Amino acid sequence: MFTGIVQGTGTIISIDKKSTSSTLSIDLGELSSHLSLGSSVSIDGVCMTVTSQKDTIVFFDAIQETLSRTTLGQALEGDVVNLERALKMGDELGGHLLSGHIMCKSSVVSRKSNGEGVDLEISINDELKPYIMEKGYIAIDGISLTIGKVNQNTFNLHLIPETLERTTINSKIEGSLVNIEIDSITQAVVSTVASIMDNSTKI
Repeated sequence: MFTGIVQGTGTIISIDKKSTSSTLSIDLGELSSHLSLGSSVSIDGVCMTVTSQKDTIVFFDAIQETLSRTTLGQALEGDVVNLERALKMGDELGGHLLSGHIMCKSSVVSRKSNGEGVDLEISINDELKPYIMEKGYIAIDGISLTIGKVNQNTFNLHLIPETLERTTINSKIEGSLVNIEIDSITQAVVSTVASIMDNSTKI
């Protein structure tokens, strides 16, 4: 599990593409300390498992499903990614609980400066719509954020300077793809209510 509070950024050193998977090596810097084989690390919001390590360079395998569903499929050597180590008992939960299981990719529709901050407008597909609510939680590339205004096919994010400085989101422009993980509590409530309503119509 993760919190959506990005602990740092890392650079993709290499991508070894195979027929059904890819191996990514990423320089985790100080976040590579005390990792072990099998440890979980959030890479742009994607829960990835450590397969090997050489100093601060850590290796991860991504299967085809991961590459298709997330932005890791479009990643290039030299790209910078958001990093978060797995939550441990006793750690402060500063954001909201994340599994690192990406629901889908969405695109940035617009970007506007707002004082020292930035407003992003993100597209919504039919899969996302039931779970996008104003003031609700959402994770964008592993960053815990609060949803602003919700429109018919988009929603807004209001980004503060701290978030822009500590994460990769300041590099996003119109057309950029981002990883989306919806809040698990919101998903559970919406899905449960939908199931109850569906069953009630059959009585």
